[in-house]
Amino acid sequence: MERERAVGVMSALWSVGAGLLLLLLWVRHRGLEAVLVNHRWVFVCFFLMPLSILFDIYYHLRAWAVWRFHSAPRQHAQRVRHIQEQVREWKEEGSKRYMCTGRPGWLTVSLRVGKYKKTHKNIMINLMDVLEVDPERQVVRVEPLVTMGQLTAYLNPMGWTIPVVPELDDLTVGGLIMGTGIESSSHIYGLFQHICVAYELVLADGSLVRCTPTENSDLFYAVPWSCGTLGFLVAAEIKMIPAKKYVKIHYKPVRGLQKICEKFTEESKKKENSFVEGLMYSLDEAVIMTGVLTDEAEQSKINRIGNYYKPWFFKHVETYLKADRTGVEYIPARHYYHRHTRSIFWELQDIIPFGNNPVFRYLFGWMVPPKISLLKLTQGEAIRKLYEQHHVVQDMLVPIKSLEKSIQTFHVDLNVYPIWLCPFILPNNPGMVHPKGNETELYVDIGAYGEPKSKQFEARASMRQMEKFVRSVHGFQMLYADCYMTREEFWDMFDGSLYHKLREEMNCKDAFPEVYDKICKAARH
Repeated sequence: MERERAVGVMSALWSVGAGLLLLLLWVRHRGLEAVLVNHRWVFVCFFLMPLSILFDIYYHLRAWAVWRFHSAPRQHAQRVRHIQEQVREWKEEGSKRYMCTGRPGWLTVSLRVGKYKKTHKNIMINLMDVLEVDPERQVVRVEPLVTMGQLTAYLNPMGWTIPVVPELDDLTVGGLIMGTGIESSSHIYGLFQHICVAYELVLADGSLVRCTPTENSDLFYAVPWSCGTLGFLVAAEIKMIPAKKYVKIHYKPVRGLQKICEKFTEESKKKENSFVEGLMYSLDEAVIMTGVLTDEAEQSKINRIGNYYKPWFFKHVETYLKADRTGVEYIPARHYYHRHTRSIFWELQDIIPFGNNPVFRYLFGWMVPPKISLLKLTQGEAIRKLYEQHHVVQDMLVPIKSLEKSIQTFHVDLNVYPIWLCPFILPNNPGMVHPKGNETELYVDIGAYGEPKSKQFEARASMRQMEKFVRSVHGFQMLYADCYMTREEFWDMFDGSLYHKLREEMNCKDAFPEVYDKICKAARH
């Protein structure tokens, strides 16, 4: 018996050894870079997905403990004082380097790697809790590292939600304020910054300041899109609205670019639609979705799209296009808010090509998606360069009146599908981003994520062409993405008047880099 076991063990070891040898030979034949890019799923499935689960378990347990013992409000003031002490220490050292948050660059959802973290003074900011829910004011006060998944999980059981819930679970409040955020309810409520009623910041001199539309109003309007170059955000107050159980969603396939743009614009102007969203699967094929919040649902039409074994949402939507039929479903509200999370919109299909296969979903779907931060941490320089040259992740915000021309430009310069369409209202507030005229204007976010199929695509040249077009229609580029503009072009796109005025008044020039120097590739090469 023992001899048979030994023979069995040796046989298994020989099999494993032979398998590894064949794998190494295959890697050598194909080239390491090609294997890492085209077969990255091996590493993602067997390492990153289990590790992502452990991350989630840790943060859920931590959030539960904070809620259970109500420790966040008590510790918040102490943590803010620690941030102030670090800033004052920086001043005592002679203010020799710029400051930035000490959060590692790989932890952010942005695909850009922040090299400035290595040269700037890192200020540790450990603020990741919900501080207070005020039902009377209909406001929730949170720390900047609170995520969208964490916030909806906290508020929904209380019967509340926030008006704009940007898609991915791991997006943080701080990132959505200092950058921007959008959702299919933005045609009513605007961008994420427009549902915020107060910010609290530690400034370059170490002081703590609260700003609202009526108190320190210049700072309040200058903070969004400033990317942490005016001060350190330590808390924010966000509007709440009553939550409902379901979103009743209508799917409507539309063919022909002109008809798509007309239908999307028509639905975006209807305030009775709680949500409006479009997915374009080619230049002349799309599904326009509209939704309303409701507490009642037809049981036979409930689709719990967020369950791990369900098809990815964009694939589910595509079935209506292929069948050329309209449809109505009731999706649980929290499932709807995070409907693109499991597939990271459609980015995961490039990493795990079989990820939407029913067998994979039922066996491993509960581990999806891998953390974007872990994907960044483990991508390596070779993959990063290949992605930079052969992959785009861009959101361009353009007036809805320029939608048809914009989609044609995206098609010629990129040819990436699906394309995400999300309308939003842009009020004429002070700050870096506002309409060209004096009136509130309807805009649309055009999101392109994937591998460009355009034969003439070249990352820098193609994106500069796109940026030039967006500037010509008075649009804006989301700053999480690769930006190739010169300084002059950047400040032609964005209104820097209030921003530069405050940087001068608050002595930010020695404390923080200018936003352009922090995010634009031209400033870092």
